[in-house]
Amino acid sequence: TASCLYLSPTKALAQDQLGTLARLCSAVPALRHVMVASYDGDTPPEARRTIRDEARIIVSNPDMVHASILGQATRWSRLLRTLQFIVVDECHVYRGVFGAHVSLILRRLLRLAEQAGARPTVILASATTADPARHAARLTGRAVTAVTADGSPQGERTVALWEPGFIEGRVGEHGAPVRRAATTEAAGIMARLIGEGARTLTFVRSRRGAEITALACAEDLAAAGRPYDAARIASYRAGYTPEARRELEQRLDNGDLLGLAATSALELGIDVGGLDAVVTCGFPGTVASFRQQAGRAGRRGQGCLVVMVAADNPLDTYLVHHPEALLDTPVEASVFNPSNPYILAGHLLCAAAEAPLTSADISRFSDSDPGQVHRVIEGLLTDGSLRRRPRGLFCDLEIAGQVHGRLNIRGGAGEEVVIVDGESGRVLGTVDAARAVGDVHDGAVYVHQGESFVVDELSLADSVAVVHPETPEWTTRPQETTDIRVEQVHRTRQIGGTPEEDSGSVSGSDSGSDSGVWLADVSVEVSHQVTGYQRRLSDGEVLETVPLDVPAQRLHTRAVAYTVQPDVLLDLGIEEPLWPGTLHAAEHAAIGLLPLLATCDRWDIGGVSTVLHADTGLPTVYVYDGYAGGAGFAEAGFDRFAAWMSMTADVVGDCGCESGCPSCVQSPKCGNGNDPLFKHGAAVLLRALADAASQ
Repeated sequence: TASCLYLSPTKALAQDQLGTLARLCSAVPALRHVMVASYDGDTPPEARRTIRDEARIIVSNPDMVHASILGQATRWSRLLRTLQFIVVDECHVYRGVFGAHVSLILRRLLRLAEQAGARPTVILASATTADPARHAARLTGRAVTAVTADGSPQGERTVALWEPGFIEGRVGEHGAPVRRAATTEAAGIMARLIGEGARTLTFVRSRRGAEITALACAEDLAAAGRPYDAARIASYRAGYTPEARRELEQRLDNGDLLGLAATSALELGIDVGGLDAVVTCGFPGTVASFRQQAGRAGRRGQGCLVVMVAADNPLDTYLVHHPEALLDTPVEASVFNPSNPYILAGHLLCAAAEAPLTSADISRFSDSDPGQVHRVIEGLLTDGSLRRRPRGLFCDLEIAGQVHGRLNIRGGAGEEVVIVDGESGRVLGTVDAARAVGDVHDGAVYVHQGESFVVDELSLADSVAVVHPETPEWTTRPQETTDIRVEQVHRTRQIGGTPEEDSGSVSGSDSGSDSGVWLADVSVEVSHQVTGYQRRLSDGEVLETVPLDVPAQRLHTRAVAYTVQPDVLLDLGIEEPLWPGTLHAAEHAAIGLLPLLATCDRWDIGGVSTVLHADTGLPTVYVYDGYAGGAGFAEAGFDRFAAWMSMTADVVGDCGCESGCPSCVQSPKCGNGNDPLFKHGAAVLLRALADAASQ
C-alpha cells in the first residue's frame, strides 16, 4: 500500500494543504478510506501512534522528519517501507544554512526508504525558483526533470512602490535625515485600502511589527469613523496557539476579517480567496519572497493591488528607484552549501546513528564536494564520534541517542543560549551562542512578542540569559570590534581581468599584475568581541556607554574580499585621511545590497574594512557569511561582483543625503556607531569598481 509524505516549510501552509488533501480524497471514491494526517509539533501525543501506523498521506515539515521520522526510524518502518511519493512544497525557501540542512535531511530520508525497499518519487513545487532543475538536484542529490509551464489563475496586478518621506526637523545619527517609519506608512495605506472596500493582507518582517501595524491600522480606521471595520483587523505571527492560528486563517478566508498584518508565516501558498490587496512593509529579503507575498492577492483571477513600502535601508532604496530590478528580472538563484563541514558533520553522525554508513551511502552526501565529505569523516573518526566496523561506519554508542537533538537545522550547527524570565521562570526563546553576546549581553533590552525585557546576566558557560520584564525609555546597541584573518585562498581575480589560479595571496601580488584592484574568494577566521553597549533614546541620543568584559567569539567561515592599491585611491581623488571612512561606507552599502544577488538577509552577513590588513598589506574590504563554514552568500558576491558593485554604486551615488544616512551607507548593525563614514569617497570607489569589473 503506497504512502505519501508532504513537506511544508510553515505550519500555516501545511494546515491549508491538509484540508485540501482531505477534501480531494473524500471526493474520490477509491481514496475515501485514505487517512490524511498532520504530523508536526502541534500534533497531540495520543494521536501520534495512530498516524505512524495508519496514515497514508502525512503532512509534515523538515524539522519533524529529522527529529522524529529519522531520529526514531524503527517506529516509522511502515512509512519508510511504503513511501512512494515525497512532495517538497515551496522548495525555493530552502536556501542558505537551512537549505543545506534540508538537503542533507532529504538524502538521509531517501537512504532509509531505499534500505526499506522503497524507491520514492520526489516532487518539488515552487512558483518562484530560478533554475529549478539545478536547485532540485542539489536539494535531493538526484537527477530531476523540470516542469515549468504555469497554469495558475492570475488577474491583472498593479504594483506600487512607496518611499516614505522625511520627517521635517528630525535628525538621526550623525545628523542624518529620518524617514517616516515603514510600519506607520504601511498601516496608513492598509487603512485607506480597507476604507475603499479592499480586503488587505499586510506583511511585516517582525512579530512586534505585525502587532504594531494591525493596531495602528485599527486606530486609523476608528479615527476615520469606521469603528466596525477597525474591529475586523488582526495580526498573525508565530507564537500564537495552533487553534488561534487556524481561527485567524479561517476568518480571513471567509471574509470575517477585512485586514490582517502578518509575518512571513502567511507568505507561502495559503489559498485565501477574495483578497484584493497586499501591502509589503519593507522588501522581504528576496525577489522570490516579494512575488510570493504579492501572489496572495488575486488568486481567484480578479484584479489586485500590491504596494511595497520601502524601509530605510540601501536595498529598499535601490528597488524603489530601480523597479525593473524587482519586477522585470528573474528571481534569485537559491544559494546553499550542503558540503559545509560544520553542517555536514552533524548529519553524517545522524546518518550513522540511523544505519551503518557504507561507501555507497557516503557517495550520497558527496556529490558537490567529495573531498570535503572524506575530510569530515576522517575528523569524526579521529575524535571517536564515528567507529569503523566491517559493515561500515557506526556512530559511537555513547552519543548515538543524542546526535539528533544536538542538531539545530534552523540556525546552524552552534550551541544555543536559552532566554529565561528570571521572575516567572518562563522560557522566552533561544539565540545562537555566536550572536548572544551581541543580542542578550548584560544590560541589553530584549523584546519578545511585544514584551520588553532587560538582561540581568548572560552566562555562556551555562548557555542561559536571565532577564526581567522592564520597558525602559531607551534601547541598547552593542559596541563591537571585529578582526579577520585569511586561512585559505580559493579563487582570485583581477578586477576587470580574468580568473586566475590561486596565488596564495588575497592581493594577487604574486602574479605581477599592476592593475591595483583584486578580488578574492577566501576562507577566514573572524574574531568578534563586544566591548560595551550604548543606551540610546528613540531619537538617537546616547545616554551613556557601558563597558563589558566579554570573551571574543571566533567564527570560521567564507568571505569575498577586494584589495585596492593606495595609488588607485589617490588617482580617484581620495586622500589618505579619508580612506577609513571611504572603505567603511563602501562595506556598509555593499552588505545592504548583496541580498538582492544572494538569497540572504543583511543580518546573515558581516563585514570588515581596513586601510592596512595584515594578510594583504593593502586597503581591504571583506564581506563574510555569518555562519560557520559559510552558506554560499560570499561566493555569490564573488561570482556576481560587477552587478553587485553597480547596484551599490547607484544607491550611494543617487541618495540625496549630504554625508550618509540609513538609505545608503549607515548600518543598524555597525559595532562602531557608523563612524567613520565618508559617503562621497564610497560613491567614487564603488563606481570605479563597478566600471572596472564590467569590462
